[in-house]
Amino acid sequence: MAGTAIIELNGVNVFQQKHLVLSNLGLRIEKGDMVYLVGKNGSGKSSFLKTLYAELALKEGEARVAGFELSKLKRKKVPFLRRKIGIVFQDFQLLSDRSINNNLKFVMKATGWKSKKEINEGIQVVLEKVGLGNKGFKMPHELSGGEQQRVSIARALLNDPEIILADEPTGNLDPETSLEIMKLLVSISQNDKAVLIATHDYDMMRKFPGRVLQFENETITEPEPTIPPNA
Repeated sequence: MAGTAIIELNGVNVFQQKHLVLSNLGLRIEKGDMVYLVGKNGSGKSSFLKTLYAELALKEGEARVAGFELSKLKRKKVPFLRRKIGIVFQDFQLLSDRSINNNLKFVMKATGWKSKKEINEGIQVVLEKVGLGNKGFKMPHELSGGEQQRVSIARALLNDPEIILADEPTGNLDPETSLEIMKLLVSISQNDKAVLIATHDYDMMRKFPGRVLQFENETITEPEPTIPPNA
């Protein structure tokens, strides 16, 4: 029995300015799906993710993401879409001039949180989820790379999103730390979230099987759910 589609694309063309990057995409992703996006650099993975969170406007085709029709989405509604989506970047993108707590507070205020009490409680909840409950007072440079990536995952969880988009989340991390981050992302998907991970790490994909979307020749295909041994 099919689950609940949280991302649905029909006949979607993705453009960077006037350049066609991906064509005629048809895709359905459900809550709880763990999805890997694989392909060479320049194959459209980042453009695809940017389309999902409306950084790139959808010009052709139909796409429904977390209940929003992207083709009809007005700019003033984009923040409401983004509250449903948590984004994890390869380079963490933490503000270096403020503590972890204040990094998270900045995001919460920007997405409409008002109550000081609720903000502080929300920060503590997400930091505990990623195993950093007692590190909120620290500055980013005082944390290891793995801890900084955990903070960026905590930031992505602040609004209890339905979708997590992770663009090479282990790209700057050592293998052991990468393993910890992947375990964390898998546990998030098991809480009824759709987790999409752009990655080149086939070894990690073997350890944590999921759906695979192959980006190649301006389109996306979904091979059988096994990683080829020579990948």
